[in-house]
Amino acid sequence: MYENEIGTIVIDSAIEIHRALGPGLLETVYEVVLAHKLRTKGLAVERQVPISIEYEGIVFDEGFRADLIVNDKVIVELKSKQDVSAADRKQIQTYLVLAKRKLGYLLNFGAALMKDGIVRAVNGLEE
Repeated sequence: MYENEIGTIVIDSAIEIHRALGPGLLETVYEVVLAHKLRTKGLAVERQVPISIEYEGIVFDEGFRADLIVNDKVIVELKSKQDVSAADRKQIQTYLVLAKRKLGYLLNFGAALMKDGIVRAVNGLEE
């Protein structure tokens, strides 16, 4: 399955969950529910995945933790706050580069409408 196909399932699932549960719950609630929903759709989902990074020959075993990695291809970072910042948007882009993945999403379940809480990030992905 290609990244964009996975991404469509992630977004559709996030919208469905947001409609059912509403905004403003803890991020971990959305993380558990979204992981469950994606698994029921046949996707492989890992939660809180430590990603090591290397800088000038030094390896940091846990440079960051990805909230979700779907089918070992798509990184999903979850938030639950009123507005995402420019730093939040840059974070998902940095995660993609460091994890050598091509597609990522920042999903803010705190937005009144889920469509307003979706940030898509790419790293060398052919459209």
